[in-house]
Amino acid sequence: MSEKELVRFKIDGLEVEAERGSMLLPVALDYGFEIPHLCHHEAVSPYGACRLCLVEVTKNGRTRMTTSCTYPVEDVIEVSTDTDQIRRARRLLLELLLARSSRAELIQRVAKEAGVTETRFKAVDDDCILCGLCERVCREVVEANAISFVNRGDRKEVAPPFWDPMACIACGACVYICPTDCIKMEEKGDERTIVRWKRTLKMQKCKSCGKPFAPLFQLNWIIDKASLPKDFYDVCPVCKQMG
Repeated sequence: MSEKELVRFKIDGLEVEAERGSMLLPVALDYGFEIPHLCHHEAVSPYGACRLCLVEVTKNGRTRMTTSCTYPVEDVIEVSTDTDQIRRARRLLLELLLARSSRAELIQRVAKEAGVTETRFKAVDDDCILCGLCERVCREVVEANAISFVNRGDRKEVAPPFWDPMACIACGACVYICPTDCIKMEEKGDERTIVRWKRTLKMQKCKSCGKPFAPLFQLNWIIDKASLPKDFYDVCPVCKQMG
């Protein structure tokens, strides 16, 4: 097995190294640099939707601003994370996010940290910031492809195809990864509902303890996908561990 190829470069004057092909944002975060971000998660591919992770990269004497989550590290580059130009750009982006999602606690906190407490833009009041994390986790990790971006421009939103949630397995991955908690999941009795997609499914009851633990539709989907025995999920994970 060949050794990993490392590249060396500077972030705010500090010499660092990282594996070639790595994206700049996670490398900077690992080294302790504080770069705000909303649409990044290590489990899914980079997307660059929120733009908050802007940095300035100097290469061959030329400097440009770019999203650090989508920029692969290179030898010799110099990265600046907190210039006047970056701060101005971030404040503008946060004003737009505040106008869209003024009720979201995370947006309020990140904006306040950047010195933004109000916005000059018209309020929309939709807690979905179109970061795409839910769509990517559903497509890339769960592989259910139950939600996607629909429409364009100011009508763009995340929704099930044709607004029919029949492909949603109610696994809750989109709820977990959402940075603004706008999707939400409710469990009542033996039913689980993914609120934003209006998807309600019956849950499997454990044959040992009798408690519902996951949607039957989700479990059958996993059984078929992984070629597991049909009775694989008759007992909940807790009871399985207890023997």
